[in-house]
Amino acid sequence: MTTLSRQSPGQPVEKGMPILEVRNLVKHFPVMTGMIFQRQIGAVKAVDDVSFTIHAGETLGLVGESGSGKSTTGRSILQLHQPTSGEVIFEGEDLVTIDKDHLRRKRSRMQMIFQDPYASLNARMTVGRIVSEPLLIHNTMPNPRERAEYVESLLERVGLDPYYINRFPHAFSGGQRQRIGIARALALNPAFIVADEPISALDVSIQAQVVNLLQDLQEELKLTYLFIAHDLSMIRYICRRVAVMYKGKIVEFAETNELYDNPVHPYTRALLSAVPIPDPVAEKKRRRLDPDPEAYYEESSHMTEISPGHWVSSSKAHFSK
Repeated sequence: MTTLSRQSPGQPVEKGMPILEVRNLVKHFPVMTGMIFQRQIGAVKAVDDVSFTIHAGETLGLVGESGSGKSTTGRSILQLHQPTSGEVIFEGEDLVTIDKDHLRRKRSRMQMIFQDPYASLNARMTVGRIVSEPLLIHNTMPNPRERAEYVESLLERVGLDPYYINRFPHAFSGGQRQRIGIARALALNPAFIVADEPISALDVSIQAQVVNLLQDLQEELKLTYLFIAHDLSMIRYICRRVAVMYKGKIVEFAETNELYDNPVHPYTRALLSAVPIPDPVAEKKRRRLDPDPEAYYEESSHMTEISPGHWVSSSKAHFSK
């Protein structure tokens, strides 16, 4: 298990009231054998002792390669996956231990924007039904006319024509479908949103539009984001702080500019060296880092604060340049 020195690595230099505190979060998926009489022979450690804090109104970036545990972390925070252990303190309450009825009420305060704008929308529902479904589930707006007017206002807010309210998802482009997903996430007026790679399935020309929309909504509605992404250049644009994950653990955590200007962990440096440069000459000359993966990770490690707000996992070679 990872041990933390001094304070949680999620704490920024200037401290305020956190909206979310993740403490020693663990999510292991059992590996079973046998067809009839099954027994567990191991476990996949998707999230292995993760801790961080998010403060109201900020955007925290969570980056790493596929399979590093980013999406499982986001889903475990929202209790879409039941954590194996740990605490998820949201607005002062531990979501892991509260009863189901209380958790159901808390879900209106936290929502998710999914990665795939095609698979995340029910193809048999109209846009109006999709966006209004959270209102029906939580019974927050029983009047049909009032609900329809509210859905139209949500579509306008995300940049869609309310005229589309009776159309089905197949009639929209990928960017428009993701806007529908964003409208659905906003329906219950949440305080916290997990954005699970919301732009990775979109064309490059559309990605900036969606990111700008998310930033405008954050400023207008005072939202807090956990922004999960592969695109490190986009993370630098939208996030105030960044956590780097590898094999279920956070290996580096810092303010965005500090992380990009002074990466310390070898895995962080390898990720940054792979970010494309829009200059063919420079791209051809630069050297991508690919250190031994064994240097990235240790089963037993701890986080060390090497400068104010900059935390690094104490693994085998994290101070080597």
